[in-house]
Amino acid sequence: MTPFAIAAPGRILFGRGEAARAPGLIRAFGARGLVVHGASPARARWLVEALQAAGAATLALPCAREPDLPLLLSALRTARDFRPDWVAAIGGGAALDLGKALAALVPAPGGPLDHLEVVGRALPLSAPPLPFIALPTTAGTGAEATKNAVIGLPDHGRKVSLRDDRMLARLAIVDPALTDHTPRATTLASGLDAITQVIEPFVSRRATPFTDALAAPAIAQGLAALARLMQAEDPGARDILAWVSLSGGLALANAGLGAVHGLAGVIGGLCPAPHGAICGALLAPVLRLNRAHAGEEPARRLDQVFGQIAATLGGPPADAPATLARWVAGAGLPGLVAQGVDPALFPRIAAAALASSSMQGNPVPLTEAELTRALEDAA
Repeated sequence: MTPFAIAAPGRILFGRGEAARAPGLIRAFGARGLVVHGASPARARWLVEALQAAGAATLALPCAREPDLPLLLSALRTARDFRPDWVAAIGGGAALDLGKALAALVPAPGGPLDHLEVVGRALPLSAPPLPFIALPTTAGTGAEATKNAVIGLPDHGRKVSLRDDRMLARLAIVDPALTDHTPRATTLASGLDAITQVIEPFVSRRATPFTDALAAPAIAQGLAALARLMQAEDPGARDILAWVSLSGGLALANAGLGAVHGLAGVIGGLCPAPHGAICGALLAPVLRLNRAHAGEEPARRLDQVFGQIAATLGGPPADAPATLARWVAGAGLPGLVAQGVDPALFPRIAAAALASSSMQGNPVPLTEAELTRALEDAA
């Protein structure tokens, strides 16, 4: 067996009601802290008030959009002035990414561009991050279990990562009740991201027995749970999708991703569409493309994925990408053009994706022309 390592949060709590333990557990990390939340402060008020009642000086910071460099720089100035002992984030992937980046950069002597990949110097952190605590309120990104924070750079039209093994959360609390009654469109987009993030690590050239154990059973579970939630609100399906999202975060932190995320990272820097919606539009075309070029082992893994799609959504396994594409469209997810992606940019997106870190895990090497065709299929 090929040697492998496991990177994971220091402690994970999973289950309904576990969020109630957050104030006491967070307070143990120190007397001063930041709580990063999404656009609505109401979702985080209970946590801020409970921390303050426990004697913690607590500053709440909003993350009203997917974090970009200007937002990060502004939040970083505020955070450094406050001198926190810890950073907690409650919200979707955007809030968790901003909180993770602040925990990493508050102690750092330099700025974000010293450490950002691709457009920055990509230097390792020169100081240990502050303790980071994650409480996801959507089931999609798995950011509670990853060691990177995705930051947009509007001037470059790119999204890139700040990455360090020490950025893993000290504590991740995954309480599916925090995801109950998420709006349907958000559930669809984030759920497709979660499913993509168990499929791509499973077929990744970096897959390990650990990531296989997480990702393989989660593919069909995630598809079935998402299909149920497109029909009606269902706490049991929310529980499963939260587990799939966590599994995907753990799997991608250890096996990487693939062409879907390679393309989505570039598109996200050019278009304001939700990341999960972009991934959802790309998943079927990329699966079809990878299978067409797969050798023996990648083909075996892709065929296993095709079988799970067929068993859940119907149709023959060989037609699984088409079946998935029809289901995604029928659930209401628009294609890339309707999401605001200009088809004239497809060659530029494909070329930039080839240089992304996500492409390093793709099961087969792909060309710019092949990636452009996948974009056209997802249009």
